[in-house]
Amino acid sequence: MKRTILVIEDNEQNMYLCTYILTSRGYDVVQARSGRDGIASALEHQPDLIILDIQLPEMDGYAVAHELKGNPETKSIPVVAVTSYAMMGDRERILAAGCEGYMEKPINPETFMGEIENHLPAH
Repeated sequence: MKRTILVIEDNEQNMYLCTYILTSRGYDVVQARSGRDGIASALEHQPDLIILDIQLPEMDGYAVAHELKGNPETKSIPVVAVTSYAMMGDRERILAAGCEGYMEKPINPETFMGEIENHLPAH
């Protein structure tokens, strides 16, 4: 059975790159382009992992992570933040919001899967 990864990302180029890398490695990808849609997709699809952009329209990634981790139906799904935020304290703030991991943009296609797979629960 294929594993599913939800990508919550509003930038089309970033969404395309993440989706391309993940599908080429055999994962099913569910896409959401806003925080609210991401939460709804997480509830509907129960993915194995969520890749979450922090800079999203309507509801930022911090609020999305907080809501996902506060919901019994989604709290056990690992969340990896992918963001261009690279200021002092941003990593700590992202992890404090409930994300299990943090990756800086632009993503490195050569190391992306290794970082993602480190956060996938054992199959």
